[in-house]
Amino acid sequence: MRVLLWFVLLALAAPLRAAPPATAPMAPPVRLGLCAACHGNDGIATLPGVPNLAGQRLDYLRQALADYRSGRRNVAPMRAAIGPLTPAELDQLAAWYASRPPCAPAAKR
Repeated sequence: MRVLLWFVLLALAAPLRAAPPATAPMAPPVRLGLCAACHGNDGIATLPGVPNLAGQRLDYLRQALADYRSGRRNVAPMRAAIGPLTPAELDQLAAWYASRPPCAPAAKR
């Protein structure tokens, strides 16, 4: 009888130890369009000479955006692109690109 009770209790407790549910995938930011024109929806650049943003560290992306906004990084297209964005929107964009899987390194020739 005790063995049966033990198995019943163990069976009832099993769901409590189950893995937590996976979090929902992050939705793309509303203001992704202008960035995606050069950096791609998933952070893989679509133009030569434009850096890939996918998988970059979040703190790095936040600082880079702050530097473009302040003029510390003097790149006119970037200053124009982020000028109308709010700090919250910039943070959403940085988080989006940081959450994307990085692109595979290019094969050396």
